[in-house]
Amino acid sequence: MTGIDSVQLQQVIVHKVGNPSRGEDLKLSVNPLTLNDDIVRALLTKYFLGPFNENELYHFTHLSDLDMNEVYAFVRKIFEDRDSFTQQSALLAQFLYSKSTHVKVKEGEFYVVLFEDVPFEGDFIRAVGLFKSETKETFLKVFQHGQSWEVIHEEGVNINKLDKGCLIFHTNTNEGFKACVVDATNKQNDAQYWVTDFLQVTPYSDSYHHTDKYLSLCKSFITNEYAEKFDVSKSDQIDMLNRSMEYFKTKENFSIEEFTNEVIHHQEVVDTFMDYKKNFESSRNFEIQDEFAIHVSAVKQQQRAFKTVLKLDKNFHVYIHGRRDLIEKGVDEMSGKKYYKLYFDEES
Repeated sequence: MTGIDSVQLQQVIVHKVGNPSRGEDLKLSVNPLTLNDDIVRALLTKYFLGPFNENELYHFTHLSDLDMNEVYAFVRKIFEDRDSFTQQSALLAQFLYSKSTHVKVKEGEFYVVLFEDVPFEGDFIRAVGLFKSETKETFLKVFQHGQSWEVIHEEGVNINKLDKGCLIFHTNTNEGFKACVVDATNKQNDAQYWVTDFLQVTPYSDSYHHTDKYLSLCKSFITNEYAEKFDVSKSDQIDMLNRSMEYFKTKENFSIEEFTNEVIHHQEVVDTFMDYKKNFESSRNFEIQDEFAIHVSAVKQQQRAFKTVLKLDKNFHVYIHGRRDLIEKGVDEMSGKKYYKLYFDEES
């Protein structure tokens, strides 16, 4: 998230949340932190808000009644009555503790934060942040001892690596608020307790969501299913990755019919792609529309993950940007080694 210099930390409280299945405790704080140090405030603000992508939005849900979503109800109370902050933070910690029973869930510090003046959608609004720190790193501390210096090690939190977070904006209250989510650990389906069990959020069905998820679908299909089901080389995979990205970079709107005709071409591969899409949506519990406006920010974000490098042993990296017809693959009869032949006009 950018433009966070104006953000005010109104209240911050920390609770210790363990894993009850391992006999670890829940330790609740009685009072919020006292933050008199401006440097600490600035570091905490960066740690809490830096990792969020404000374009990728979620909202709280419940199968029967939104008010029965525990996190939504507790956070709504904080927005309605600031004096209930400490009480509601304890209820949030207790609920998180009850959902932390998976064997892969680690003990950690659970922060509840009330923010003011958070930049969002052209305005500055209040927000509640929920964060959990699970990963500890070792740091060296150098200190003076008499006329000499000593070194000891300490464990602490890396302020550049937020493990889990949810930033809830005070807007769209009746629709489950608008929220950003970070989950950098326990990404396996059986351990996604933060998003599915604790928060119970789902992405907003907007152009950013559809663009982002469709590009994830394309990358996953091309690097896994396409290579497994069809006799294609690595350069063929990279070529389809390039065509997919080029489609999203040059079009304003997405159409599944147009995309399959221009990018995938062969009907057998198209049929396999459509089956893969259904399984992809089902396993992630969301549906991607067949037509939507392409979101430029989502394309830029995903472009970093589209690796178009052909790695040959440990000797060569070939960056392929297009023109699959200028690459030829073969096997040398004398040595039995594979080779690529590249055709070009100019060398620079």
